[in-house]
Amino acid sequence: MVLDEVWRRLDGVEPLSGPHGGPLRRTVKLILDPLVIRPVQNPQCAGSMLSADGAVLLATRIHAAADVLRATAAWFTLLKQTRRGLRITEGNAQDLYFQRCFELATVSGMPDPAGDRAAAESALREIHGLSAGRTTQALKEYLSEPARVGELTELIQTAWRRRPLTEVPDHTDLLAGLLEACAATRFEDSGAVDLDAVIDASVGTHTGIRLWLNEIGCTAQEFGLTLYPLPLPPQVGFSASTATLGLPLDRTIHERVFTVLQASSERADLPPIPELVDAEIARACAPWALLDESLRVAAAAGAALAVNLCPLGDPRLRGHSPNGDAAPTPRAPLTLASSAAGLMGAAVSLTGTAAGPLDIPSGLPGAAAAGVAGLTTAAAGTVVPLAGSDGSLDTAAGSMAGSAGAPGGLGAAAASTVRTAELAGATADLPDSAGRGPVPVAETRRAREGAVGPDGGGAAARVINGRWQREAYVLQARRMAVRADAVDGPLGAIAADLRVPWRSYLRRLWARLHGRDVRDFPVYAADELWDLLDGVARSVILDHRMRVKRALAVIAAADPGERESRAG
Repeated sequence: MVLDEVWRRLDGVEPLSGPHGGPLRRTVKLILDPLVIRPVQNPQCAGSMLSADGAVLLATRIHAAADVLRATAAWFTLLKQTRRGLRITEGNAQDLYFQRCFELATVSGMPDPAGDRAAAESALREIHGLSAGRTTQALKEYLSEPARVGELTELIQTAWRRRPLTEVPDHTDLLAGLLEACAATRFEDSGAVDLDAVIDASVGTHTGIRLWLNEIGCTAQEFGLTLYPLPLPPQVGFSASTATLGLPLDRTIHERVFTVLQASSERADLPPIPELVDAEIARACAPWALLDESLRVAAAAGAALAVNLCPLGDPRLRGHSPNGDAAPTPRAPLTLASSAAGLMGAAVSLTGTAAGPLDIPSGLPGAAAAGVAGLTTAAAGTVVPLAGSDGSLDTAAGSMAGSAGAPGGLGAAAASTVRTAELAGATADLPDSAGRGPVPVAETRRAREGAVGPDGGGAAARVINGRWQREAYVLQARRMAVRADAVDGPLGAIAADLRVPWRSYLRRLWARLHGRDVRDFPVYAADELWDLLDGVARSVILDHRMRVKRALAVIAAADPGERESRAG
């Protein structure tokens, strides 16, 4: 919101702005973050929530670069006009030209539409000359010849029939040990793993074969990699678009090569189009649709990690687990009234917006009434544990499961109460979610950091879950259950994704592994494997954060009072 407000005060940057006046997502990604704000050098501007000093620093850096940003917008307009004159249609103009326009603006200042057209044409020819004939149009022409389509279809069928479908061992324990050893570097432990031994054991290949045979404990469909119970042989395809791409294992050969070309800034380093297509056919018919064994191991390890991801903090709040089993049910069924009390408690402890005593609805059960009564004290700054009908402290987001028909009305939010206790400097112990007795606040904080934790799943899952559960949008997903229109509103799809997080995680992991496989960039060491797995999790978290920001903007536009409540 700070960046949006500062940006709207600038004039002359309309080509870099969206229809509502704020900066385009690519403007932030390609220009503002790396070239103007520089969050690594200015950590005060790096967080999703800025302090007063951070907001002032961000505004100062944007205003200091205002002239360059105006010139960047003018250069971008000139390059688009020149692009149309040269009949260039290849690639996304924003992706290709934004950073070059910033460079031209920094060196040359504001362009002259007449005098600098030659410079714009030269820049365009240089940018598009890097493709060396490896363009999406060339790919389409190559795959559109009827005779070639028949040849490639026969090649696909032959490769698919020759897939290895023999019985292979189960490497579940080995993958769990690999993840634990990789995550040990997070805590500077001395744990080590011989990644070469895991690769030599063909763990990735065997796991991919078991995925074909539906023997891995979950299907590729449940992983979110395909729409079908089992992967099907790929088709050649006649077109491709980033807006209509299929799931990873459902993509045509055209779509797979298309994504490679779209993501490559220097296509001259890639093989020629015919070689790309032939290699992609072999890759699409290989285990995990990958050729390199180290990348197959990374895919298998990522799958073992993904099934233990739980952003909402309680496994009972997830959807069906990837192996097809229903999520565990609560320890005791809770009444609607106690669920409402838990939600009200979560709303107050999370937002702190209650300004006075709350009216206790008549007819509430004793535990629910006690929970509601405790809100007044909690809002006033005193930490009061809010009990559900079963006497435990559970996250209030469980009511989202209840809204779908499952018994999910849980007690008041333990995570929210713990957070409120920390903010108030409390040192009292709080009951844990399993009712095992008091857990020190410091230990609860370490559990969220991933060092310890009662939820299982190993240290690797706890590290990522701890980071994910601290995200503001996850708290928003819990708070959204209080809203009557939340299930069908803009945040509904995001909350649904948070209940099945392994799908978005594995899709993004596969896309990265596929890109590395095409460029012959294997994983060489265990720490590199962890950086890859952890980096995908960070990317998914940031993507969800941006989706929540856009959803909140839609809500604010529809409800003028929402902006004030968000500010609160």
